[in-house]
Amino acid sequence: MIIDCHNHIGADLMFYLHGDFPYAQHLVAMHDEGRALGVDRWIVFPFVTYAAMTVSKLRQGEVEFPGGIESVPYALENRRMLGEVHDLFPELAPRMLPFVMVDPMRETKAQAAELRKLRERYRFHGIKLQTTIIQAPIKHLLDQGKVFLELAAEWDLPFLIHSSIAESDLWAQCSDILDVAEANPHLRFLLAHSCRYDKPSLDRVNELPNTWFDNSAHCIHCEGVVKEMPFIAKKHRRFDSDYSNPARVIADLAAAYPTKFCWGSDSPFYSYAAEINGEVVRLICDYPTEVKALTACGSDVVNRIANQNTRAWLKLDDESLLA
Repeated sequence: MIIDCHNHIGADLMFYLHGDFPYAQHLVAMHDEGRALGVDRWIVFPFVTYAAMTVSKLRQGEVEFPGGIESVPYALENRRMLGEVHDLFPELAPRMLPFVMVDPMRETKAQAAELRKLRERYRFHGIKLQTTIIQAPIKHLLDQGKVFLELAAEWDLPFLIHSSIAESDLWAQCSDILDVAEANPHLRFLLAHSCRYDKPSLDRVNELPNTWFDNSAHCIHCEGVVKEMPFIAKKHRRFDSDYSNPARVIADLAAAYPTKFCWGSDSPFYSYAAEINGEVVRLICDYPTEVKALTACGSDVVNRIANQNTRAWLKLDDESLLA
């Protein structure tokens, strides 16, 4: 079994209005392409910006709250995503492991109330945060966002959290996420994007009993290393591998962190294109290339990082629970 642990479905209004890519993915397209490549299960969640933000600001690539067409962050997006999975395409629902999105800073009690309503109607398996784009420091999980820690404990759900090491990113630093995880040993956390290959962060993930990492958008992150781009850990802190060969990097990470590495594609964000400071930045890959880099590592590695480790983080020890 291959579980892809990192996928967005739905649409992102800021990415679309601002002219960035990607900005949408629907469930059926993701499923059909992935099944043809041998993927069996998908963790899915909404895109990042939400309809409670001011639309005119999103068009400028900025976030402002309140002022949108909704009042509660992610209320519409979570309901829409779960409805797509369970109501519109129930034949695909058994292969999906939906996560809800949350904002740890804004209207958190109202968000929690909406999640309780959704929990009465729909199945979901975890909580996802991408705090960089919405500019909400992840450490708010320890204060106004604490309600989400409480819900995760009540429902025994894991967290999947976008991570960064870029100095300009004030909202999703690996070290901050790991501080939250260390302060909550009764909960489970997964840091996305291989901690940007920051070895001290990966080592700390390995040391903490309640943390894992995924390698979502792996191939363009490897390209980022080759091009020495600023969103990747600097060389003196970087996990040592041959980043010109994404499959080699997967194999090396799997050997170094045998029980903590979970595989994910980050569909459709295995590609990214946008104009930044007057220059078009293009990091382009595709689903077949992501899967090829995984399967090149052999069946033992595939089973461990795309099945066993992911089920351990999800606390689905018995594979039959995914049948």
